[in-house]
Amino acid sequence: MADPVKRTVYLSLGSNLGDRAKNLQDSIAALRNAGVQVVRISSLYETEPLDYLDQPWFLNCAVEAETELSALGLLHALRGIEAQMGSKKLIAKGPRLIDVDILLYGDAVIDTPELQVPHPRMHLRRFVLEPLAEIAPNVQHPVSHLSISELLARTPDKSAVRVAAGLQPGQHRGAV
Repeated sequence: MADPVKRTVYLSLGSNLGDRAKNLQDSIAALRNAGVQVVRISSLYETEPLDYLDQPWFLNCAVEAETELSALGLLHALRGIEAQMGSKKLIAKGPRLIDVDILLYGDAVIDTPELQVPHPRMHLRRFVLEPLAEIAPNVQHPVSHLSISELLARTPDKSAVRVAAGLQPGQHRGAV
């Protein structure tokens, strides 16, 4: 029997309800129990909402991790974490306790009704690209072959994304 393959994955996490920083911290901690080993965590970024504007600002971060889970297994594990934490997506692109998305799964390209990897809108979202560029600036997008830094430089999204004041990365990196 072949050894399971460990893949490097990149995740985007966001919260705009309750204690946003604690929600991010708790979901990152839950990754370990879900078979996902966290390698690096970006700073926390405060980001303005897109699309559905009548909601609080988000806290977002990006995580580099390793997992032996299949892409679909990882998706189900992330949905499980969201459900355990009580997150409900009542409005598309609306307020949420926690949202965890798979951005990249190794260099895989997956297009099924349930899962699209790389994330199909990541190049259009500054709140995804800023934190990701902090921890993986030279990682290449498997379809466009542009680096994350290049995607960030080219994104048409001009929404506000700033490192969260008073929430320095050192306070959260060790909290995994």
